[in-house]
Amino acid sequence: MITIKNLTIKNFLSIGNTTQAINFDRKDLTLVLGENIDLGGDDAGARNGVGKTCVINALSYALFGQALTNIKKDNLINRTNGKNMLVTIEFIKDGVTYRIERGRKPGVLAFYQGDVAFEAKDNDAQGDSRETQSAIERVINIPHEMFCHTVALNTYTSPFLSLRANDQRTIIEQLLGVTVLSERADKLKEAIRMSKETVTSEEHRIKAITEANKKIEEQVAAIKRKQKIWDDKKESDIAEITSDLESMLTIDITAEITAHKKLDEWVVADTARSKVITALKQVDRDIEAVEKSIKQVCADIDTLKSHTCHACGQELHNNRQQAMLAEKEALLVEHTAALTELTASQTKLSDELDTFGAMPTKPTTHYKKSSDAYNHKNSIDKLTSQLESRMADENPYTDQIAEMENAALTPIDYTVIDNANKAKDHQEFLLKLLTNKDSFIRKRIIDQNLSYLNARLSQYLDKIGLPHTVVFQNDLSVNIEEFGRDLDFDNLSRGERGRLILSMDFAFRDVWESLYEPINLLFIDEMIDNGLDASGVESAMSILKRMGRDTNKSVWLVSHRDELASRVSNILKVVKEGGFTSFMANEDELA
Repeated sequence: MITIKNLTIKNFLSIGNTTQAINFDRKDLTLVLGENIDLGGDDAGARNGVGKTCVINALSYALFGQALTNIKKDNLINRTNGKNMLVTIEFIKDGVTYRIERGRKPGVLAFYQGDVAFEAKDNDAQGDSRETQSAIERVINIPHEMFCHTVALNTYTSPFLSLRANDQRTIIEQLLGVTVLSERADKLKEAIRMSKETVTSEEHRIKAITEANKKIEEQVAAIKRKQKIWDDKKESDIAEITSDLESMLTIDITAEITAHKKLDEWVVADTARSKVITALKQVDRDIEAVEKSIKQVCADIDTLKSHTCHACGQELHNNRQQAMLAEKEALLVEHTAALTELTASQTKLSDELDTFGAMPTKPTTHYKKSSDAYNHKNSIDKLTSQLESRMADENPYTDQIAEMENAALTPIDYTVIDNANKAKDHQEFLLKLLTNKDSFIRKRIIDQNLSYLNARLSQYLDKIGLPHTVVFQNDLSVNIEEFGRDLDFDNLSRGERGRLILSMDFAFRDVWESLYEPINLLFIDEMIDNGLDASGVESAMSILKRMGRDTNKSVWLVSHRDELASRVSNILKVVKEGGFTSFMANEDELA
């Protein structure tokens, strides 16, 4: 329950620099009458223009930052003083005391829960913090339009039935709780938007991780190819070294060295024998040549002895013949001596060749050089060391691959996006329940609360004496009938409209309080002066008194009707004197 305790006003409209206080913590009907002392002559004591509506405007301004009508905020400041306007309201909700201080020149907006002030991030010098105002409206939980139709009933606010259809629908949806569904739908839309943003963000994140992982996997694949090449090379090297080592281990190195020695001896012998054979062949060729020369010389001598030239065949004279014959015989002696010498050499070489006897088979060896045979053990040690070293070699790419796969690769977790999608689907389902016109939730809320609204409206119409039947339909339109005839709101007389407006506002208030929470305060500003006859005024007064008495409301009736003073026990007199308004309760007692 919201209990509005008191209101203080300073330099607001016609209220001057002297703070005026109104105590709302009472449970009865208070009549607010006005008196304008500034007017003289026949107009002395006039009721208009004294500032009765200041109270309601100040109440509206304190709670919502705006008056009942579209008065500019700076025009709410008292024109005479022109500054230091301040309105303070104190109320209790759920046992917690709250206080709002709002003013202009300088701008002020302070909201207290107990003694703790609400601190808004968007406070500005004009005192128009939206954040603070939102905090206030979350506590009082009533929109300004509904405030004007349930708490501050006045002639400035357009009657509900005079509003456009969309405006009527907005108010009736607020009243019936449909707006709560819309507000929750708006929160769901925001939640859906955030869920979609989460999904989109996660999709982008997962895509980025996937692309990054793909690049890393490509790098890992390339390194793995290098790893395989390295492993294959290692395996090939090990196989080659092992083969060489096994081959060396099969060699009898002692026999190998002996074979090399025999090979060396065989080479020496073979070389010497080859030299003898070569020399013998040369001697044979030389002997053959000398024998051929001797044969030719002998033939030439025989020819010369017959006095014939061995070269041209002509006859020779004795002197010439003797000279040539002597020359040939000397040459024959020379060739014969050479042949004898060559024959001796041939015999000697043949004897020398015979000394070699039959040449043994050439020894075979593993190594081409004897030095390699003598270095065999060192080679085995070297190959063994190389084999051990090569086998101990670790692939340099293995650690790099492991590091990239374990550290560089980012695991993809779909938990967040799955949860966000589930939440979004659930939120969208709830949104359909809240926003679809055919939703059973909306229909149930509207039907239930509409039935209560029509019942309360019917009771108030009966109490205030209006014979018409006024019913809200399921489509939230209003049907007005009189004795079976359909009527529009403008078909009603001024007095009938006044009765219907009051009854509808009273019914609205009952429905609002049943759905949300009771409010202790009710203002009726000059509404019973607006065309109601004596019977209508009497019926309205009866309803208001019953509200104050039976429901513990603080009911304030602003009126020009002095005759009502005898019907109430509490009177607040609004007096305008010297251009300023002041409040006097029950025979000049301060309120």
